Amino acid sequence: MPRSISALSTTVAALALAGAVVATPAAANPFFVLPLFAPPAPAAVAVPPDAGPAPAFAPGGTAIEPEPQRGAAPSRFARRTVDYTTDAPAGTVIVDTPNTYLYFVLGNGRAVRYGIGVGREGFAWSGTQAISRKAEWPDWTPPTEMLRRQPYLPRFMAGGPHNPMGARALYLGDTVYRIHGTNAPETIGRRVSSGCIRMVNDDVIDLYRRVGVGTRVIVLPIRAHHAERRPDARG
Repeated sequence: MPRSISALSTTVAALALAGAVVATPAAANPFFVLPLFAPPAPAAVAVPPDAGPAPAFAPGGTAIEPEPQRGAAPSRFARRTVDYTTDAPAGTVIVDTPNTYLYFVLGNGRAVRYGIGVGREGFAWSGTQAISRKAEWPDWTPPTEMLRRQPYLPRFMAGGPHNPMGARALYLGDTVYRIHGTNAPETIGRRVSSGCIRMVNDDVIDLYRRVGVGTRVIVLPIRAHHAERRPDARG
């Protein structure tokens, strides 16, 4: 065998033993070789789906879904600090039923003003009560009177963002009425409830932090008008 052919054969044999090359078919160029194994493709990396923000948790550690975005309260009902004339002492809550505003009196002619939804025709009420209980993410048990009018309502609904009681509830005396949040913010400024006073969740959470059990709540009659001097442009 010629020396050059012998040397080439030895080289090919060595590479084949190393698992790197294989000769082409006999009909092809006997000196042309191909890789025996293609370089391995990079291993596929499993990318977990975007889980989004960390879930919120209701009291007790139960995961809750984000509140449904069903609408928004009109901008004129945005929370703000205003000049407000009243003889009520600081810390009093005043529900201006006819104008669908709630005021938390700060004193010195000032108050925090919130937009609210109030009782529909025939369900509005007035008087003075005290906050008898506070609850976060309250359960909802419709009173018997409401179930008679609306028998399709659930008999019980656990607290959470889909609950019509919203994020917080302030119970008024021994009545069935409450100041509470809502999962329907578009109803703020309207007369839609069975007598309860509803607020957007951010606002009821803010009010909840300001008041305590025993706080006086004055609910003005539907035809009353408690004059506000002027909104504070800084608020």
